[in-house]
Amino acid sequence: EYGKQWYQRRVRADQVDFYTGSKTEDVILRREERPAEIQEAYPDIDKLERFGKYVAAILPKYVQDVRITSTKELEILIHPEGIVPVMGMLKDHTNAQFKALMEITANDVPGREYRFELVYCLLSHHYNSRCIVKTYTDELTPVDSLTPLFKSADWGEREVWDMYGVYFAGHPDLRRILTDYGFQGHPQRKDFPLTGFSEVRYDNELARIVYEPVEVAQEFRKFDLDTPWELFPKHREAPEHLITEGGEGEKKE
Repeated sequence: EYGKQWYQRRVRADQVDFYTGSKTEDVILRREERPAEIQEAYPDIDKLERFGKYVAAILPKYVQDVRITSTKELEILIHPEGIVPVMGMLKDHTNAQFKALMEITANDVPGREYRFELVYCLLSHHYNSRCIVKTYTDELTPVDSLTPLFKSADWGEREVWDMYGVYFAGHPDLRRILTDYGFQGHPQRKDFPLTGFSEVRYDNELARIVYEPVEVAQEFRKFDLDTPWELFPKHREAPEHLITEGGEGEKKE
């Protein structure tokens, strides 16, 4: 009752209450006299270059290269043994504070000695800055897990293990996360067949899901059974019947 009386005392005939349709006295319009300044140069390339050189000077044993990409992002290329020291420095150092590991992904280039390139994307809320750390490995060499440093690395490393087969040493629960438990192979590898090895269907008689070898219903007629990645010479050497005298990737007539 007291609140209602207090509100009625505020009502006046010259101003409108936007919530109830009645008129009040306390509608205030504020006009911004000086608009906010927009920073044109973001991110600051000079600061990113200086920070990259700073990291390379602190950890010369592990940092192999520092570069600015065409999208104005800082990339730090490191040795696989330095993944924990470098990431720990980027997280805890006062001038870095990259405390958020946004994502982990990988790239498969079968033609390389170390075919897998691991990509870690970091974010510093304190400095409003991003950083990408890259390293490399092969099918048999494990990489140290970052779960002790970043909790978000748990599912990211499981996904890379599931899709590419990169093993992370020290991970508390390294198992598949996207594919089924009985899945064989790693789908994101370039040598993995596009059709896969098995197919899934529901069996009405058994009343459950069953796994069967892949059977292509359509008859093969003049299909080029080579993997489509053969057309990219940077990923794998092209077959001889696809190489012409003028270059690679064009079929002979």
